[in-house]
Amino acid sequence: MMTLLQIVQAATGELGIPTPNLVVGVNNTDTVQLLRLLNGLGRRLQQEYIWQALCTEYRFNTQFLVATGTTTSGSAVVTALTDTTGLDSTYAVIGTGMNTDTYVLTNDSASQVTLNQPATASGTVELTFCKTKYPMPADYDRVQDDTQWDKTQHWRLIGPVTAQIWSWLQSGYISTGPRINFRQLGGMLQIWPALSAAHYLGFEYISNAWARNAAGTAQGSFLLDTDTCIYPDNLMITGLKVAYQKAKGLGSDYVDEYNTALSIAFGSDGGSAMLSMNPGQLNTLINWNNLPDSGYGQ
Repeated sequence: MMTLLQIVQAATGELGIPTPNLVVGVNNTDTVQLLRLLNGLGRRLQQEYIWQALCTEYRFNTQFLVATGTTTSGSAVVTALTDTTGLDSTYAVIGTGMNTDTYVLTNDSASQVTLNQPATASGTVELTFCKTKYPMPADYDRVQDDTQWDKTQHWRLIGPVTAQIWSWLQSGYISTGPRINFRQLGGMLQIWPALSAAHYLGFEYISNAWARNAAGTAQGSFLLDTDTCIYPDNLMITGLKVAYQKAKGLGSDYVDEYNTALSIAFGSDGGSAMLSMNPGQLNTLINWNNLPDSGYGQ
């Protein structure tokens, strides 16, 4: 796998222009442009195709906290809490005197929080704080549809639901059930209803980290001469040649070469499923093929 410097040197050598000894940190205008063109190429390729190396799994456990506190009717402040560790505005609150869609507004101290809605009852009660808003991974770009699962219950998550259904779930009288609804909102994965038990959730997504440093750490662009990337070397070399010619207004001599390299890369990335002209049903479960012609039940 070629490094950033090796890709640039190969492309410039074929273009017949001066070949740099260094790329990153060099003030030469042409070299700076080559780096930016190559990073632009990497980002475009990341958007154009679902590369298997960028398909990533995200798994997490839902979080909740049970604590006893004192509420006052008409007040959004809960005092004398036995624990407020980690509570923030991503936590919904369930308990006596708590309206639907009540969330922590601020974590005031080790024994007090302020809610976004006032309590409707006074007293010392047990409250369950359930995290319903989970940040997306740092390298998240886009989701793989229909991969969201509650692995604890072996159920698909329902969604992504629309804004209208989401409002109904959080505001209507019937807003809870055994299935988890989800929506991506505000840069977070949000789930409903609030879960007062640990569930193992997960989905697949496409990472934006197409480059790698010398230690193998994923990143979203070339940062050093020793960085590599997930794309085939020939694709990056020909792509850089096309981008350079276009930027300089020199024509499109390498477009066909690039398109061929791109087709080969797309076609060979991760393999493909076997397609049948006469597909049959898999007989992995009990069906009519398992039944005898006579003596059924014997």
